[in-house]
Amino acid sequence: MVAQAQEVAAPPIAPVWRYTTDKPGDGWQAPGFNDDAWKSGPGGFGGKEGGKRAPGGVVNTEWASDDIWLRRSFKLKEVPAKAALFIHHDDEAEVYVNGKEIGKFEKFSTSYQIVPLDASQRSALIAGANLLAVHCHQGTGGQYIDAHVIDADALPDLRTLVGGDGAVRSPLITPWGEKVTEENAWREYPRPQLQRKEWTNLNGKWDYAITTQDAKVPAKWAGKILVPYPIESKLSGVSRMLQPYEALWYRRPIEAKAQEGKRVFIRFEAVDYKTTVWCNEQELGTHTGGNLPFSYDITDTLKDADNVITVRVEDATGGAQLRGKQVLNPGGIFYTRNSGIWQTVWLEEVPEKRIEDLVITNDIKTGEIKIEPVLKGLSFADAKIEAQLLDGGKVVAESKSGPIVFKVPEPKLWSPNSPHLYDIKVSIPGFDEVMSYTGMRKVGMERDKDGHLRFTLNDKPIFHWGPLDQGWWPDGLLTPPSDDAMVFEIKWLKDAGFNMIRKHIKVEPQRYYYHCDKIGMLVWQDQVSGGASPPWTRFGLNPKDAEWSDADHKQWMTELDAMITLLGNFPSIVVWTPFNEAWGQHRTMEVGAWAVKRDPSRLINIASGGNFWPVGHIADEHRYPDPGYPLEDPRYKDFVKVVGEFGGHGWPVKGHLWDDSKGNWGYGGLPKSIDEYRERYEKSIQVLTELKAKGVSAGVYTQTTDVEEEINGLMSYDRKVMKIDAADLKKINGPLTAE
Repeated sequence: MVAQAQEVAAPPIAPVWRYTTDKPGDGWQAPGFNDDAWKSGPGGFGGKEGGKRAPGGVVNTEWASDDIWLRRSFKLKEVPAKAALFIHHDDEAEVYVNGKEIGKFEKFSTSYQIVPLDASQRSALIAGANLLAVHCHQGTGGQYIDAHVIDADALPDLRTLVGGDGAVRSPLITPWGEKVTEENAWREYPRPQLQRKEWTNLNGKWDYAITTQDAKVPAKWAGKILVPYPIESKLSGVSRMLQPYEALWYRRPIEAKAQEGKRVFIRFEAVDYKTTVWCNEQELGTHTGGNLPFSYDITDTLKDADNVITVRVEDATGGAQLRGKQVLNPGGIFYTRNSGIWQTVWLEEVPEKRIEDLVITNDIKTGEIKIEPVLKGLSFADAKIEAQLLDGGKVVAESKSGPIVFKVPEPKLWSPNSPHLYDIKVSIPGFDEVMSYTGMRKVGMERDKDGHLRFTLNDKPIFHWGPLDQGWWPDGLLTPPSDDAMVFEIKWLKDAGFNMIRKHIKVEPQRYYYHCDKIGMLVWQDQVSGGASPPWTRFGLNPKDAEWSDADHKQWMTELDAMITLLGNFPSIVVWTPFNEAWGQHRTMEVGAWAVKRDPSRLINIASGGNFWPVGHIADEHRYPDPGYPLEDPRYKDFVKVVGEFGGHGWPVKGHLWDDSKGNWGYGGLPKSIDEYRERYEKSIQVLTELKAKGVSAGVYTQTTDVEEEINGLMSYDRKVMKIDAADLKKINGPLTAE
């Protein structure tokens, strides 16, 4: 099956109600009432403009008065054992079935919720035709009302209740998405920094189901989903929004048998967000976090045949959850939610006595590469560890015992202009062998002749010039459609004259960083954002931190530390960015001091775009559309000065927009022609070139591609149209990277 449906089916139509905003006569909630004089329209009902819009609602019929009365009929083949009211309401709401009150609500809701019906309420329902009637009163602010009777054991897709959702029905698909099949979906080995031969790829078709969160098991399975694409995406084959009150289930058979002296692990590269895993109905554990790998030893749960993996996922896309730009109601600079498995799932057979990880560091001054293996099942005293360093397949250094320290003859340093990599083989003879690689490079900073701190790479000044890169795709959302798609994008940016990518509040598959290492692209890596935020004061004096609970801060730090551990061996990564524009910014001085100590081999950009606190190495200003920087302010003299976001010039490419009906936009308003678009870009580069001469050491242009309603990319969202050719961009960008 090739996932290339360019034609998009008509969206579902919401149920049609009879409604009035004039108070009706007695008995309006009963089946026999005459509502012929009432108007008709599809639900939900609510405000469409400004402060009248309510969060979490899909307004199909505008309602602007204080009160509204609704009636519609619906049919049941039989009365569900777990009948429930599915409702999103405003300040006061009363709900009736066949003239009997089944629910009364005060205050307002901010999203749809499932309200189970007790035996008394359920008695109002009958097999056959039923009448649902609702009265809702609106006080102040946003307003919304919609209600349905559902079977909580068979949750409907929200789209069938409130109508189509354009965010998951866009016709856009990338050239690589057009070629995705069950057989070729993400077949590459997912962990380039610690490679073994014995592994099994579990990507492909899995059973899936959606239940309420209190369900112990699915009552039935809904169909097939293509892993590793999130359920909301086109490439998953489902394109369904997972709601905060739902649980997503996966199931598939596996072929695995534990050999003597070996263990079998199931590994998940990333699942969003809270994940519980079973093998043969034995619970393995629960992982919290949507962006990083986790694994379980399934050896002791395996049978001789008919082994089954089951996965359950919850994803609220809210609260303190680290979710980046995912939101329940996408628009502007925030995008469609991603839920469930979104990176590779695989089995790996490993020795009981094994190399669990490698920590690789280097010193270009001494020409040394140091490798610290993390062992499992044996101690260093018991292990004989051998290692080889290879250059183009030729052994250039080796270690037979003791600490692994390679003295590299005439070391070839890694840089964007010369991305040289050495291969590494580490083994415990008779037990285990892994392959890895590294690049020798040194990240630093030094003052120029005018006293400005500048970035250095291998002790030479370098201007960091790159795009803001969201890493979103119209067909896979957070999941790139393929490995080749990632390679195309990195190479295109390199050809366009960029030497750096700011990876924006997303952790990519590990192979992304591997390709940056090979192609020669510096990376600024953001921590994924979420949680409560303080006021955004940018570079203002006396910034405030948000108040976070110890538990939420612990989870945030756990994920930051795990990200640094996961990506620490990739030479392309040169900057860590814990916060962006005050999003979730908290305990800044504590986090900054920890990060500087945690990885002294890289620089820390504590808060891209502020709020600025005097910690780390970088002071990062955001300015739109043209770049700018308060160069005269002495507070930044001991920091590398960068413009961490600017530009965002928009241009709509007809036939390549996510949704023609949305408010597609760019910073500074849209130009009248493609020529004006180019002129705006050239002007911004000229301004940045002038800032470079005055002390600014990096620029980040917004952005690589259009993303949903943002049309400020250098290429269209489907990567089919380049708004300015790479060769032309390279000429325009030339003064920024000229030495």
